[in-house]
Amino acid sequence: MATNTSVTAAAPAAPRSSKLLIGLLVGVSLLAAGAAAYVFVGPRAMQAEAAKPAPEKPIFVTLEPLTVNLQGGEGRGKFLHVGIALKVRGEPSKAQIVEFMPELRSRALMLLSNRTADSLVSPEDKTKLADEIRAELNRPLNGELPEQGITSVAFNTFVVQ
Repeated sequence: MATNTSVTAAAPAAPRSSKLLIGLLVGVSLLAAGAAAYVFVGPRAMQAEAAKPAPEKPIFVTLEPLTVNLQGGEGRGKFLHVGIALKVRGEPSKAQIVEFMPELRSRALMLLSNRTADSLVSPEDKTKLADEIRAELNRPLNGELPEQGITSVAFNTFVVQ
């Protein structure tokens, strides 16, 4: 009977050690797979990330705030006070805008002074106005110069009174 006890005592120990061995083998296999993936894919991913060009920083030219009288004010006149920032393509565009700033400000004043207060209320109206300002200021200044390279117009201040 003593032999039966030793056999039964050894039997439960065997499944426990085999489960431990299988778990250990699975863990080592996962570590090996992770290390292999890092060795083979890691450098390529870092090279691809390093090869991406850095995004260019935007270039803005800020106009001094403009104040214009608006059309059609019954009774008391209404006016618009607006601050504008122009996003441009590059340094040559910025230099051209700065050089011709008085003419561009005049164009903006003429465009804005032909508005009514009611046409400047909704966000859609302001978006449309920004597009019109961009188109007007982008027009070539003379036959020899290219357009200014203005990609978008942003309002810093926008007050209608």
